[in-house]
Amino acid sequence: MGTNRRPDSSRRRAARAAKRVPSKATAGQPEPTRRAAGLTTRAAVLGLVVCALLMSAALPLREFLGQRSEIAELRQAQAAARARVAALEEQKARLEDPAYVAALARDRLHFVRPGETAYVVIAPSAAPAAPKDAQRAAAAPAGPEAPWYSQLWGSVRSADRPVQVRAPR
Repeated sequence: MGTNRRPDSSRRRAARAAKRVPSKATAGQPEPTRRAAGLTTRAAVLGLVVCALLMSAALPLREFLGQRSEIAELRQAQAAARARVAALEEQKARLEDPAYVAALARDRLHFVRPGETAYVVIAPSAAPAAPKDAQRAAAAPAGPEAPWYSQLWGSVRSADRPVQVRAPR
């Protein structure tokens, strides 16, 4: 084939060199300046891709963190449940002992064994105070001069009390 054909790489080099050499028409004009180092199209596209990746990763990250906190709460609840089960098993073991049950019955229910005498000491107390409702009722006027809501409440209270029927003599 032809020997005056250049390989592709040499053609490219020649094209680049021709571009670098200024022509006679543009020799006196200044070279066009490149765009300032601002936002290029590639940088904008890269920024959009990065934003899209961050947005798509936000929801799974939030779910992951929420699940971790839920797992921690469930572990705490499980530990509390295990502690309660251990306490209940210990109480069950104590209640299977007849001596412990007898001591509980004597202490809480005041049971006594045959032949023992039980004494119950009652602490002296002050005179029982009148309930607040009785104090209010004594201070409020009775009868038709009382306000309507007092009469209504008095009828509700009297309806709540059982009727005392006197036996004939």
